[in-house]
Amino acid sequence: MTDIKVIIPAYNEAESIAEVIKDIPDSVSEIIVVNNNSSDRTEENARAAGATVLIENRKGYGYACLKGMDYIAKQSKPPQIIVFIDGDYSDFPQELNKVVAPILEDDKDLVIGARVEQLREKGSMTPQQVFGNWLATALMRVLFGATFTDLGPFRAIKYDKLLTLEMEDKTYGWTVEMQLKALKNKLAYTEVPVRYKKRIGLSKVSGTVKGSIFAGIKILGWIFKYSFK
Repeated sequence: MTDIKVIIPAYNEAESIAEVIKDIPDSVSEIIVVNNNSSDRTEENARAAGATVLIENRKGYGYACLKGMDYIAKQSKPPQIIVFIDGDYSDFPQELNKVVAPILEDDKDLVIGARVEQLREKGSMTPQQVFGNWLATALMRVLFGATFTDLGPFRAIKYDKLLTLEMEDKTYGWTVEMQLKALKNKLAYTEVPVRYKKRIGLSKVSGTVKGSIFAGIKILGWIFKYSFK
């Protein structure tokens, strides 16, 4: 049986985290929630729902993901696949097996859950999110010949391939860094369409002007950095 572990970065997701954990399929061997300096009951609710909970007090999406990876690296037996999903319940965790399927059936290295318009709840993505995804993926298409259409956080990757990427971004650039490095390392990748709904609570990135600006700068910075390599 394929060993699949899930990493969930979580900052103030007390209202949603248990729902995310509950809906993750039984095909997963361990659910790892990284409590990213939350001031609410995210940690307690995640533990009560049965997840392994790690503490990362340095705020940043990338910091949380790296904390989860460091925990896995210290385990005696590495998993075959890592799935990343947000803790806000905007994705449908029930679709995890669908996201993982191209790895198991077609030997893909990386699979992005693409939040296609037809499957998105109205208002689930802000206009700046939609534009940012379009701009970033359009630039990757022009500069690198990529076929990505989304920077969706719901994604699966072979663990050994993830290690070769040597991920380093600590904040908003984590998703685009992974996709750019996948291109550079010639990983076999694909996208699968996934459903997407309005998140529980306020987004820490797209829900604020500051977050949107910083995320945009970080994403474009990674793209232009790789365009000159």
